[in-house]
Amino acid sequence: MRIVIDILVAAGFIFALAGTKGILKMPDAFCRMQASTCITTLGTLGVILGGALYAFFVMGSVGTGVKVLLIGLLIITINPVGAHAIAKGAYRYGVRPDKDMEIDDYGRDFNE
Repeated sequence: MRIVIDILVAAGFIFALAGTKGILKMPDAFCRMQASTCITTLGTLGVILGGALYAFFVMGSVGTGVKVLLIGLLIITINPVGAHAIAKGAYRYGVRPDKDMEIDDYGRDFNE
């Protein structure tokens, strides 16, 4: 079980590392926002699952494992919604992607 826990935590680390590299390499604010959302959603998912398994099987604490899973569920649910709200606010403020968009749903929302 310890090997599975270590693999999940390592997978979370790899997603976080890839997202960090994405933030540095992406050309505009919207692409960087997608990479940062990847860090917090997928990166923490592996760590959360590893932490929950650790709490259940190594520590023997069901309560701690349930709390860790609840935190993970909240992160997976709230993080993409928050990123969408920030992106929509940036678009409304005047931040635009470097290239022309093929489909501009935000422009339709703001009657542009």
